[in-house]
Amino acid sequence: MKRNLLTAVLMTIATTILFGIIYPLLVTGIAQALFSAKANGQLIQIDGKTVGSAIIGQGFSGPGYFRSRPSSAGNGYDAANTNGSQLGPTNQKLIDRVKGDVATAESDHPGTAVPIDLVTSSASGVDPHITPAAAEFQLSRVAKERGATVDRLRALVAKHTEGRQLGILGEARVNVLELNLDLDQQFPMNKKASIR
Repeated sequence: MKRNLLTAVLMTIATTILFGIIYPLLVTGIAQALFSAKANGQLIQIDGKTVGSAIIGQGFSGPGYFRSRPSSAGNGYDAANTNGSQLGPTNQKLIDRVKGDVATAESDHPGTAVPIDLVTSSASGVDPHITPAAAEFQLSRVAKERGATVDRLRALVAKHTEGRQLGILGEARVNVLELNLDLDQQFPMNKKASIR
């Protein structure tokens, strides 16, 4: 019995050291050496200031910006509290919110179908992407606010449109933060409205 207990204690200590300390340090070291930007959250910096992450969505409410998907994460776009709404498709609270978002979006484009990703949140609540159709839907509003032509903004959206991964996985998508940062560079508004 003593021998079995000693073996169990030694195995616990050995596996704790191996899998609780050595393995995490090894994996972290490899990730930092080979994929430093990805391992550190793909942070985007401008003039030495971090303005966001390429993999975490954030909200844009100004009319001169492309808007992200709605967020159900914490109080909205809270990376420490990622989550979908957890409301089912028949939940009245969800139905009312989506109807309100559709009505708001339709005010910019009466009679035009609203892309679903502009009124529904993702499973994480912090998806940084929208579909090209959602970006196209917002073109005229952003162009009007920026004093730019729709065609010039359409070219900017095309520049930021990523295709399917490996040509077959997922759908085409547009990173909203990267698009809005480029928008500020090419079609600047007054300083108060800027992302920075």
